[in-house]
Amino acid sequence: MENLWNGLLKAIELIVTLDPEVMQIAGRSLRIAVTSTIIGSIICIPLGCLIHFNQFRGKRFIVVGIIQTLYSVPTVAVGLFVFVFISRAGPLGGLGMLFTPSAIIVGQVLLISPILLGLTLSALTGVDKAIPDTARSLGASGLQMAVLVLREARFAVIAAVILGFGRAISEVGISLMVGGNIRGFTRVLTTAISLETSKGDLELSLALGIILVFIALLVNIIMNRIWQR
Repeated sequence: MENLWNGLLKAIELIVTLDPEVMQIAGRSLRIAVTSTIIGSIICIPLGCLIHFNQFRGKRFIVVGIIQTLYSVPTVAVGLFVFVFISRAGPLGGLGMLFTPSAIIVGQVLLISPILLGLTLSALTGVDKAIPDTARSLGASGLQMAVLVLREARFAVIAAVILGFGRAISEVGISLMVGGNIRGFTRVLTTAISLETSKGDLELSLALGIILVFIALLVNIIMNRIWQR
């Protein structure tokens, strides 16, 4: 118990003194997760609007059968899929993306896209139907109507984006499989915690774990504030 307490104190000291390695790993994790979330949002929010405002055969199957099923896809499955495509023997092997931050970003975008897309559709569906009907009757174009409905659902959409960010920064399978956990290059919070724990470096593991838990807590607080709005 004394060793655990000493390790916790040392971990707090590493954070308070802004230990370069700790800050570097945390900063890299944030950059990768934020980039993945922005790219995923740019793709999925317009795609969600496109699906919501258009009727086509198989729409319910796409939403319920595919998108919602992919909510809980294991990170290692996504990591394996990306690895197969960008490895030297894969169709995209010539890009040289394997074991780079870009590979992690691609994997995280694929991981969070079902969440962003599904929750965006749910947010748009929850808007009062009188709003698009009124806009249509006043001569609004399809794009104007979509922007209006999206504006009404903005808090739920923002919550979806934050949830996607939380999923991205907390995953470990993709970062490990296609990032390679290379020190100073692709090592992120989750992979560093796993590695340092296996090495017995409890102080560094706890420091990184505290930062990760703090980020998760911050995300949860922001989401609760948004839902209150």
